[in-house]
Amino acid sequence: MARIELKFIDYFEEKKFVKVKKEEFLREDLIRIEINNNMHVDLDKSTAIKFAKTLRTEINKIKEVSNG
Repeated sequence: MARIELKFIDYFEEKKFVKVKKEEFLREDLIRIEINNNMHVDLDKSTAIKFAKTLRTEINKIKEVSNG
């Protein structure tokens, strides 16, 4: 499988960032979210999907306030 790594830089400070990458750990595919290379969260597929849906919901709330 391809190794994927995305890096998102904080809006206010360039020194803060979040990296997202695919990890293979104990024969399971996980999505690892790293914060500044010193903290991380490993999500299985169903949790990553729920996280993505929640993030989209929060983005839509911002859009609704902007359009309102």
